Amino acid sequence: MQERARVLIVDDEPFNLEILSEHLSDAGYEVVVAEDGEVAWQILLQDRTFDTVLLDRMMPRMDGMALLARLRQQPEFEHLPVIMQTAVGAAENVREGLAAGAYYYLIKPFQRDMLLAIVAAAVNFHREKSQLDAQLAAQASSYHLLMKGEFHFQTLEEARHLTLLLSNACPEPQKVALGLSELLVNAVEHGNLAISYAEKTRLLQHGCWQDEVETRLSLPEYEKRKVKVAFYREEEDIIFTITDEGKGFEWQPFLEMSPERAFDPHGRGISMARMLSFQSVEYKGCGNQVIARVRPAPAE
Repeated sequence: MQERARVLIVDDEPFNLEILSEHLSDAGYEVVVAEDGEVAWQILLQDRTFDTVLLDRMMPRMDGMALLARLRQQPEFEHLPVIMQTAVGAAENVREGLAAGAYYYLIKPFQRDMLLAIVAAAVNFHREKSQLDAQLAAQASSYHLLMKGEFHFQTLEEARHLTLLLSNACPEPQKVALGLSELLVNAVEHGNLAISYAEKTRLLQHGCWQDEVETRLSLPEYEKRKVKVAFYREEEDIIFTITDEGKGFEWQPFLEMSPERAFDPHGRGISMARMLSFQSVEYKGCGNQVIARVRPAPAE
């Protein structure tokens, strides 16, 4: 049985702490609270098992941005998802937070459903990454000898297995897996299964995204579609070419972190893959093909 997800809430307003704690506890989360960034930092130094931090921006002593900067300076907290909750909704403030590593945003006053959707997205990201890291370490072997290959898959589970295989063929497999998983899942859900951005937002808010994916995989119009992945190791690059059978999409807005999407429970995957995992991410044509490049390890 999976342990309850753990959330650290950091806010200097007792009323906010009470309301947030109540909503998240009722939803099954284990909640710990801190009244400012300094208290939160001491808690995190003693307890590193949190799945996400729900962080107020404006606080005395140490504010949210200062705590975020500390977190991102520590390797063990580098990928701990931070949800920045603030009454400041200006795009420039959001850009500042995104640039500092807060990829999720919650504007006060918030709606309960949106709070739960954003927290669930952050927790799922953290748990997925932790699981991938553990599986990568367990499966590491001679995959780095792989020079080229072509793979076809259909399901999310097959995407996970392929992520583990191909990431272990790269230097820094944990870093590559983070982005490769996003690109492969995108090819299934948005490409072959034609789940739109708005549809995924609604599905996540209602907690039925995975059910919808499984349903569409069995529909006649989608059941034969496959994603093709070509892997090729060159002297200067490792190249992934991922092609789905969908109609494509307008990919340009998704290459960068967007303040407008910072409040949605998804929509970060491509930009995070580009920033954190790959040397470059380039879409072709209508958007149903993407080429991602990784620098191989230097020769010893």
